[in-house]
Amino acid sequence: MTRQIDATAAGHWTLGGDLRVARMGFGAMRLPGDPRAGRLNDRDTALKIVRRAVELGVDHIDTAAFYFHGDLSANELIRAALHPYPDGLVIATKVGPYRGPGDAMPTGELAAGDLRAEVERNLRELGRDQLDLVYLRPGLLEPPGDESIGERFAVLAELRERGLIRHLGVSHVSAAQLAEARRIAPVAAVQNRFDVTMPADTALLDVCTREKIAFVPYFPLGGFGLPDDDRVRRVAARHGATTAQVLLAGLLALSPVMLAIPGTSDPAHLEENIAAAGLRLTDEDLADLSAVG
Repeated sequence: MTRQIDATAAGHWTLGGDLRVARMGFGAMRLPGDPRAGRLNDRDTALKIVRRAVELGVDHIDTAAFYFHGDLSANELIRAALHPYPDGLVIATKVGPYRGPGDAMPTGELAAGDLRAEVERNLRELGRDQLDLVYLRPGLLEPPGDESIGERFAVLAELRERGLIRHLGVSHVSAAQLAEARRIAPVAAVQNRFDVTMPADTALLDVCTREKIAFVPYFPLGGFGLPDDDRVRRVAARHGATTAQVLLAGLLALSPVMLAIPGTSDPAHLEENIAAAGLRLTDEDLADLSAVG
């Protein structure tokens, strides 16, 4: 009998030097539904997806308290599906953006003085005494800037010293902001927008590879819809794979520090995404993908 491909087929990375995770993880942003489209997910389906992800070897889930739609929130769904949590499960979250109950997307940023309450909100919603990994995410959807993040990152560094957070990360940052954060406290992971058709942060990925900092792209499948590119489709055709699987395998081939966290609200797409952990691309494939964009 052929063994089912699971998340461990992509190998592992050790976050912060002590949290070993499969390089194929799961992003929870879409679990509650799509607030931009006004589409609410079915609660039972969402719970099944989270449980199935863990069954398929996922031990790294990325979430945030501002991932909610209607009466469903990603944090609550994760807790309902998995608590008490299995040994070895790493849950990462992020703080910084402000999103009110009626907002489809975050509309502003929390001040430094508000970050502790947001960390405590994540702890409460997830039912944890300590958060494994917390990213500071400055800015919204505009390109990362070079404004100082030191005051806000220092708040998270203090919470790490107090034991509420195990490891720190930064998201949606420039190289200068990453360097600023690292002068305050160790950074275990960077979460910036990146996919093989939009590799604008290659230089930052090189920094992370050299410094052994995990690089965890958000929107690994292009964000608001799969990229439409003949070269990606050509690689997919060679392997009998889907476009999404090629995009994920292409990411994982770029660096050993690359971790993938594709998200979905569809059980079939979950299976498809996880199976990409076993897809091995050739040099020809990678050359094709490097020309995409």
